[in-house]
Amino acid sequence: MLANWRITRLNRLLQAGGVIAYPTEGVWGLGCNPWNGAAVERLLNLKQRPVHKGLILIAGEIEQFDFLLWDLPDGQLAKLRLSWPGPNTWLVPHQGRLPEWITGAHDTVALRVTTHPIVRQLCAAAGPLVSTSANPGGRPAARSRLRVEQYFHGELDAIVPGALGGARNPSIIRDLQTDQVIRGA
Repeated sequence: MLANWRITRLNRLLQAGGVIAYPTEGVWGLGCNPWNGAAVERLLNLKQRPVHKGLILIAGEIEQFDFLLWDLPDGQLAKLRLSWPGPNTWLVPHQGRLPEWITGAHDTVALRVTTHPIVRQLCAAAGPLVSTSANPGGRPAARSRLRVEQYFHGELDAIVPGALGGARNPSIIRDLQTDQVIRGA
């Protein structure tokens, strides 16, 4: 767990458009405020990732996604509640409620509720965050703080201290409407 002063500082950085790295369940992540287009553009440039691919949003509690989930069919909402928090990323219809810099060329958005205590703290303070693996395109996801530093050479606003969780791989990604696995665990 992080000290309150550190969470306050990180939240200020995120609200001001900062891009940070932090430990998640399986790999290091890069994150920013999803409502700040300049921050998302900067993150995409660091990752060398095209905007049309879309991004994952991560939250500490399912209620942080209520603005996207309130009108889902009961069966789909139940599926999400049973799988979260946990290593499950779901593609959920966004109904135009998010900017294109998050959704890319898709009718869905990738959502996950984390079990990692540090990320839960960050999301409790800042709200849902963009969360993508901390690596430039085509490179392996960072599994250590040192690798994050090697990849991004001081280009981040903060690297959050902490350890990875016990997961060996990034989360599984599935389509909520079809249950199709998009990325295996």
